Amino acid sequence: MANKRYAEAKKMVDRNIQYDPEEAVELVKKIAAAKFDETVEVSVRLGVNPKHADQQVRGAVVLPNGTGKEVKVLVFAKGDKAREAEEAGADFVGAEDMVAKIQEEGWLGFDIAIATPDSMAMVGKLGRILGPKGMMPNPKTGTVTFDIGKAVSDFKAGKVEYRTEKAGLIHVPIGKVSFEPEKLMENFYTLIDTLIRVKPAAAKGQYMRSITVSSTMGPGVKVNPQKAALLGKTK
Repeated sequence: MANKRYAEAKKMVDRNIQYDPEEAVELVKKIAAAKFDETVEVSVRLGVNPKHADQQVRGAVVLPNGTGKEVKVLVFAKGDKAREAEEAGADFVGAEDMVAKIQEEGWLGFDIAIATPDSMAMVGKLGRILGPKGMMPNPKTGTVTFDIGKAVSDFKAGKVEYRTEKAGLIHVPIGKVSFEPEKLMENFYTLIDTLIRVKPAAAKGQYMRSITVSSTMGPGVKVNPQKAALLGKTK
């Protein structure tokens, strides 16, 4: 049944067209047919080579309308900073006990891990587990900080991480199919503008190579990257 729905949705997308951003989002909303509230994701292929340190694109951005997903936050901290994390709404707070839980039990019941800089010596032991999953705290994404309260609040409110994978691809959720088009577009342009702002100086040629918008169970809809970049600056 799911394959049939996907096939029907695919017929409604012209693979030879690069849609305007608003048209693409409207189409994704229209063809989403799953029985749950699908996530809308943006995939961007950048003209960078992530194998080179000076061409890696990584960071985090606060989407003005959130992602529609409840984010589980784990904080590695002690003392006052642990209390600050709890007061800000962190789901899990600990230190050596949390490190042991992940190491010994393979526990990964969280979406984001945040750590105070003085906790990184012990958190570093989790590199082999969290690193490959992109969950290791990192100063570039604001997940290694003494400003724990703000970090927890930001991620709870809709801050999302982005990082280049192989071939310069970045995948970021921008909301749910149930979101109003205006809210999805606001999140979309916030992401695109952020990626343009962090363009590495070493990147040569066309930077925004391709943009695709899709829902969890739906086909990808190509977006005109030049128009997305241009319109984003005027929003």
